[in-house]
Amino acid sequence: MDWPILALLTIVLTPLGTAQPRVDVTKRFDCYPEAFNRPLTEGDCTARGCLWAETHYPREPKCIYGNNYGYAMVAGSREETSAGFRVRLNRNNLPPKYSSSPDVQEVTLDVEMLSDNVLRFKFYDASTARYEVPVPVNRPGTPATNPAYAVELVTEDGKPFGIRVTRTATGTILWDSSVGGFTFSDQFLQISTLLPSRYVYGFGEHEHATYRHSMDYRTWGMFSRDQPPGPPGDDGTPPNLYGVHPYHMCVEDDGNAHSVLLLNSNAMDVTLQPEPALTYRTIGGVLDFYMFLGPSPEEVTQQYTQLIGRPFMPPYWSLGFQLCRYGYNSLDRMKQIYDENRQHDIPQDIQYGDIDYMDRQIDFTIDQQNFPGMNDWVQSIRRDGTYYITILDPFISANETDYLPYTRGTDMDVWIKDGDNPGQIMFGKVWPYLPNITMDPNAPWETVVGEYAAHTAFPDFLLNSTKQWWVDEIQKFYTEKLQFDGLWIDMNEPANFILGSVNGCSNNKWDQAPYKPRFWGAVLADKTICMNSQQGGTVHYNTHSLYGWSHSVPSQRAMRQATGKRSVIISRSTYPGSGVYTGHWLGDNTSKWPHLHTSIIGMFEFNLFGIPYVGADICGYFNDVTPDMCQRWMQLGAFYPFSRNHNGKGYRRQDPAAWDGQIAAASRAVLLTRYRLLPYLYTLFHHAHTAGSTVVRPLMHEFIDDKLTWTVDRQFLWGPGLLISPVLDEGALDVTAYVPKARWYDYYTGEEVAETGRMVVWDCDMDCIPLHLRGGYVIPTQEPANTTVFSRRNSLGLLVALDAEGRAEGSLFWDDGESIGEFIYLNQGGFSFEPPVA
Repeated sequence: MDWPILALLTIVLTPLGTAQPRVDVTKRFDCYPEAFNRPLTEGDCTARGCLWAETHYPREPKCIYGNNYGYAMVAGSREETSAGFRVRLNRNNLPPKYSSSPDVQEVTLDVEMLSDNVLRFKFYDASTARYEVPVPVNRPGTPATNPAYAVELVTEDGKPFGIRVTRTATGTILWDSSVGGFTFSDQFLQISTLLPSRYVYGFGEHEHATYRHSMDYRTWGMFSRDQPPGPPGDDGTPPNLYGVHPYHMCVEDDGNAHSVLLLNSNAMDVTLQPEPALTYRTIGGVLDFYMFLGPSPEEVTQQYTQLIGRPFMPPYWSLGFQLCRYGYNSLDRMKQIYDENRQHDIPQDIQYGDIDYMDRQIDFTIDQQNFPGMNDWVQSIRRDGTYYITILDPFISANETDYLPYTRGTDMDVWIKDGDNPGQIMFGKVWPYLPNITMDPNAPWETVVGEYAAHTAFPDFLLNSTKQWWVDEIQKFYTEKLQFDGLWIDMNEPANFILGSVNGCSNNKWDQAPYKPRFWGAVLADKTICMNSQQGGTVHYNTHSLYGWSHSVPSQRAMRQATGKRSVIISRSTYPGSGVYTGHWLGDNTSKWPHLHTSIIGMFEFNLFGIPYVGADICGYFNDVTPDMCQRWMQLGAFYPFSRNHNGKGYRRQDPAAWDGQIAAASRAVLLTRYRLLPYLYTLFHHAHTAGSTVVRPLMHEFIDDKLTWTVDRQFLWGPGLLISPVLDEGALDVTAYVPKARWYDYYTGEEVAETGRMVVWDCDMDCIPLHLRGGYVIPTQEPANTTVFSRRNSLGLLVALDAEGRAEGSLFWDDGESIGEFIYLNQGGFSFEPPVA
């Protein structure tokens, strides 16, 4: 909505300089973002060298930047480099934003034309080393020769310095940071840019109500946190979840797409506003941007994953249905539920163990009282064609008298260190319990943590010694105790049940940064470790959001070494580049109807982020699910790339065999459909692994010329050829779906859809999930069975859906399903069908 603006500009002279008024006060960039939930005075604003501009719209900032807030280019400083050019910028003479965070007076800007469709621009302090993200990037071998973009440095009188990037084919300005507010200080960095459209997608990890972002002054904080998906807090702040992805895609009004990555791991937030515009704020590191020119959404994703690394190739069996819960509590109970699902002939490839299989929730142990014979049973279910995935948390109990993983880790010096006591281990408290105690099962959480929880040490996975220690410990556990097939790494934000450490956090510049980005927690160390903890040769302040990524790297190595096969890793915390090593589940969701819809949005976002092996906990983790909700969720979840039914301790059973088998038949039917289509899904993953394509994708990726698809987020595609339109609402017996203009066929009947290019309503009883094949595509299939071990022995088939010209094409990738590295190709080919020649 466009609001009338009555602006009163107050200009105050300061000893350091004068804030110049904006020519256009409708472009408001917030100079006092920390005041979103507290009163702000005009004096507070002008003391920063900013402008006070009244507004009647409550979301609009009143304290805004003037035209001269920022930097100016040093005359004659431009120099050519091998891939672009470099310039130096001087800070304009204005008050510092934060007195405890001195401004960097001279900032260097490097512009590198990495390829025709990839541009990098990086702001940094050439005189003082600052933290830079160690995630490897794959730079193109030769720079651009015919770039799809033009780069201009804005040095106009009366305007702040900025960088402007234009798409040469259309003249569309993709980035323009000449709007003021550029700040580069010790612990606060900010840059704003105008955007070419309001069609913005990405940034994470959060729960987003829609795939397309609202541009109504919405701020999203990014700092990895042990936080389940949920609504905003009382002050309107949305929760920051497990991973960090400072990456977004923008679809321009003409249908071209581009994306931008900020490669920075410090705590940050981004604000989206109506101009349309975007503001980044981070509290450390450098501003290292990569822009990908596409121009299609799929090409954007391919270019992004080319830089950060292609997604790993999952083993074929990991595409089967998976069953888990926290709270089996005994091997007998696990066996019972497994057997009941077998009796109902539920297709299932993977059984999980959560932390209740451990002795007092301590890594690399098995509870011999409640889970005796665990390994024997795991080996026995292999005869059913079932694989087993176990959980390991990153933290290690430090209160045991003879616990070799901790002893060996200490000898190898693998732990994160206390920032106030150099050389001493930093201890927190998480899941492991103390030895030799009697626990009250009804004790409140504060008592559990305060009296029962052991001290835990946190491995520093940025160290090579720690990576080797983790590989060795997993190898020992695998060889000596439990031969599992895949690994589930949890709590690696890293989580901590106390604030900071067992000694708290001192008053230091890292834990008391001058600006706390807008996310949950009163301080940065809330639910995690102290920011001044020593990790990876720096402070945790810089590396916190990298913890999950750094944990996944040796985890993949460990599993491939232990099993000799491809294996699979699932991680809760992720960062750009994590998809090379791991998949992701969307966290501890809730058994409520809106979480069916948000799971689709989550899948879209993680495919955009280069992590296509993704899905939500089917039927929900928290709370008791109803039979109808679980049945609809099983239908939806059968088309998650990572398809796992999982719930929390103390809640009712929700596996397909629960409720006396009430939903078993419907679950079995939809899972058999999934298994029939697994050759197609596996081929899509091979495309993702080799070309960086998405697996689950929004309709707009295939129909970008149809602007109506740009906001569709209640349906999704598998690749280009299969449309899934699930029921997402309580009590609904029909589906309202958008059918893009193409030739579509009902998957079940082969009947052609009569009306396209419009919304349609399909009747859909409780046993229904609408699936449609797109004309022009060939879908490989296979006769299903109750596990992939047996289905892979069955005959393969092809579903041929002809387009309006009578043509169709497709491909199949087929190997042994689990080899590492160079695949053993049995078939990698394409199919095409042409109309007969008259």
